[in-house]
Amino acid sequence: MTLYGVLRRSVSPVVRAFGRLEVDGAGRVPAGPVVVVANHDSLTDPFFLGAALDRPLRFLTKSELWRYRLVGRLLDELGGIPVERARGDLTAVAAAGRALTEGAAVVVFPQGTVLGPADRPWQRGAARLALTTGAPLLPVAIVGAANVLRPGTRVPRPAHVRVVIGPPIVVEQAATIPAARDLTARVREAVNSLAGH
Repeated sequence: MTLYGVLRRSVSPVVRAFGRLEVDGAGRVPAGPVVVVANHDSLTDPFFLGAALDRPLRFLTKSELWRYRLVGRLLDELGGIPVERARGDLTAVAAAGRALTEGAAVVVFPQGTVLGPADRPWQRGAARLALTTGAPLLPVAIVGAANVLRPGTRVPRPAHVRVVIGPPIVVEQAATIPAARDLTARVREAVNSLAGH
């Protein structure tokens, strides 16, 4: 069993209990390559996603975390993909693309950060990955995680969290800027709808 599998088996029950986790649409998670797209309101989001989706996930993760040797090693073992945010990191895009061609589920938080207003812009990286590889986009709304750990706080507290998984969005390969813009708007609307916004 991989380290991801070991941690998921041991940590997920704790995460589920602490967040009183409710998962809607678990049967919608496809096999094979998929780009999981979720809102990002709390540092706990990856934990709730990992507990909710019953398959290994590879997260695009801010490269700053690799500055800490032990954290970097752990992220490598878990399949994390380092990304330089707000720089159009082609190395990260290439690594994520390879993971998708190998059949992985790659998680992208298009908001990039938990900081800032709720309507902060969504980056187009997830859409570009889908358009380049032909992998479907899976919209996921994480509702209530900010009540567990709000930005700027350090101590999590119990709260009710829902992970709502929508139908996959089928994508045809087309590497154009308008296609990426339109697809980003479409998946953002899908996530907001799942969240009840």
